[in-house]
Amino acid sequence: MSSISPDLTDFVEFSRQFLSGGKRFRAQFCYWGWRSIAPADSDLSSIVSAAAALEIFHAAALVHDDIIDNSDTRRGAPSAHKLFEGLHSSSGWAGNSGEFGRASAILLGDLMLGWSDELLDDGLVEVPDTRAARAARVEFNRMRTEVTAGQYLDILEERAWLTQPASELLARAHRVIVFKSAKYSVQAPLVIGAALAGASAEQLAALCTVGLPLGIAFQLRDDLLGVFGDATVTGKPSGDDLREGKRTVLIAVARDNASDAVRNLIDEYLGDPELDTERISRLQQAILASGAVEQVEALIAQNVAEARAALTAAPIGPEAKAALEALTETVTQRTF
Repeated sequence: MSSISPDLTDFVEFSRQFLSGGKRFRAQFCYWGWRSIAPADSDLSSIVSAAAALEIFHAAALVHDDIIDNSDTRRGAPSAHKLFEGLHSSSGWAGNSGEFGRASAILLGDLMLGWSDELLDDGLVEVPDTRAARAARVEFNRMRTEVTAGQYLDILEERAWLTQPASELLARAHRVIVFKSAKYSVQAPLVIGAALAGASAEQLAALCTVGLPLGIAFQLRDDLLGVFGDATVTGKPSGDDLREGKRTVLIAVARDNASDAVRNLIDEYLGDPELDTERISRLQQAILASGAVEQVEALIAQNVAEARAALTAAPIGPEAKAALEALTETVTQRTF
């Protein structure tokens, strides 16, 4: 891109900076979905491209997510729109720094979405079985649609919860988990990798059965970390989900269990971007006192058990089973 104009140097550097780091869980699930089907001596070019495409897609989603959530940090560093905002401020340019930062970050996210598609196509042309390549593309496209729908449902819940019956809030929060994260973070990468290797319908169905409950457990853990996680470990400010007003399963359960007074406190504080440390602490204590943390931990354990049972029964090789078992532990018991 720098050949287009030297003015793009910072744009390219910020893209490189934002693509570095991260846990690479989606790439790992994609690889082991592929290895669960592909022979040990198979050429790696197609799966490397597919796994990289997932990571770049994820980076694009995070850029856009941080804009939507007005989140200033990502992985312990400024989020993309804050990087561009800082560039504008330090350069003495005309106009509003915040507007420049958001507009530039939207374009960066769009660019990375395009890159992810190009990378996937690079991998698909290396697959000798055109039916397998087509199946992987179909799964990637489905993932892209579902996570975008899930993101919309997430921002909808933050604003529409007040008009919904209280009895439906938990189910609606669960729906967000399924489409915004569970399918996208675990199930889709597993299935994309397996499809790339020519998996049978039975094998794909089995990996779906593994991936969905594991993805739900993954996001439930993430929701706990978003409220109680150590900022020096997670790379995000403690209680950030509370400032953003995330209507998660954790919050839905806390509201169900709480007294009217505590429920009113949750509803008053949740989503206030100016929440200070004292009020965040009060919210955290209210959630803890409600017993919601214990219930979410039980849900995590239940979903992990379901995923492990499905993994045991899956018609895939022992090496892939062992690797996926290890990943199960990593993604559901993490502190980061």
